[in-house]
Amino acid sequence: MTRIAFVGAGSTVFARNLIGDLTAYPDLRNNLSFSLHDIDERRLRTSEIVANRIAESQNLSMTVDATVDLRQALEGADYVVTMFQVGGYKPSTVLDFEIPEKYGLQQTIADTLGIGGIMRGLRTVPVLVDVAAAIAEVAPDAVLLNYANPMAINMWGLSAIGAHPGYGLCHSVPLTARDLAHDLDLPYEELDYVAAGINHMAFYLKLEHAGVDQYPQLKSLHRDPGEAPRRGEWELPDAVRYEVMRRLGFFVAESSEHFAEYVSWFIKRDRPDLIDKFQIPLREYIRRCEFQNAEWEELRERLEDPNEDLAMAPSDEFAPQIIHSIETDTPRTVYTNVPNAGLIDNLPPDCIVEVPTLVDGSGLTPQSVGALPPQLAALIQTNLGPQRLTVEALRTGNRSHVYHAAMLDPHTAAELDLEQIHSLVDDLLDAHGDMVPESLRDPVA
Repeated sequence: MTRIAFVGAGSTVFARNLIGDLTAYPDLRNNLSFSLHDIDERRLRTSEIVANRIAESQNLSMTVDATVDLRQALEGADYVVTMFQVGGYKPSTVLDFEIPEKYGLQQTIADTLGIGGIMRGLRTVPVLVDVAAAIAEVAPDAVLLNYANPMAINMWGLSAIGAHPGYGLCHSVPLTARDLAHDLDLPYEELDYVAAGINHMAFYLKLEHAGVDQYPQLKSLHRDPGEAPRRGEWELPDAVRYEVMRRLGFFVAESSEHFAEYVSWFIKRDRPDLIDKFQIPLREYIRRCEFQNAEWEELRERLEDPNEDLAMAPSDEFAPQIIHSIETDTPRTVYTNVPNAGLIDNLPPDCIVEVPTLVDGSGLTPQSVGALPPQLAALIQTNLGPQRLTVEALRTGNRSHVYHAAMLDPHTAAELDLEQIHSLVDDLLDAHGDMVPESLRDPVA
């Protein structure tokens, strides 16, 4: 049996989607064993019920275990999928929005880069490192697949501090490719693309159909920000990415609401006209969380209802594809976040890059993409500094590097002066308390 451990399995809908994708493979579906772990026993119980319902509804022979004991969950695992959010919506995510707002610093998502990403990294990397240490002891041959954000900071921390290597997974590249295929009125399956960069700041270096470059056509579309297409479940306008493409020449593989807070160009407290022009949804992640939390009890009842249909469309997440490819020696290309080590020539060797990765029975092989266009490499460098310094703060226990990371963040630096940034970091670290490592809790004068 192929044993898969989910760490953070209380993310019930995501766990359901991954299990659904895995059981959809005919050559894998009856050879699966799931071990579910979470610190929230009630949500863990719901995920266990859902997993067993999937097995029963399809008459599968798969086994499902659930435990709050991490090491027990990891024992014998062939694959470990991490998908947790340290600190949750309350108090941590709310603090990452509300405290910066007191200084006039506004955000949209705050989970990957920027001041919100820095703080989430300080909370999350130590937990991911602990998981890696446990894997190294009880399941040393397991493949670690991480979904937890902030992706680049987490994987950099894992590489610099952790005891077991891993691969970071994000669905932004294929989902954006589907958006572009729609905009270009082309079948997604016929779109030929290559993207590379860092997580949430990877760009499509190649975008072709039947050997024809699609960038000239793409650049002719949606030139008026007010007519930008709306994307996804939340139907948010995609004006920022089209504007960035027109200025830098390439389309970025993450949503406009995310990308707007990674740079200094769009969210400015003294320029509300920019917020309006590019339809930037401030506090978007707070809105989503509040909606999902309000709906959770009703959703839980439906998921646990034995009469409720659990049928779902494929999620196209990479973890099931990777597991299927390795277990059945089926070649395919996915995207992973891994240490650079020469994969992108003009980025530092130790940073975490997002690149196409071949996977088959021999495992995962990240692919070299050469040098990025210089303007893209330069833009990415503005975010590597804060990532590196966040990891350095965790590695050394030197709180000064948290200030340094915030000072170099493009959006934070564009809005606040040095004294404000120092005070903001103090307020955030104090508010997060024991959610951050003890070595980083004492203020630096």
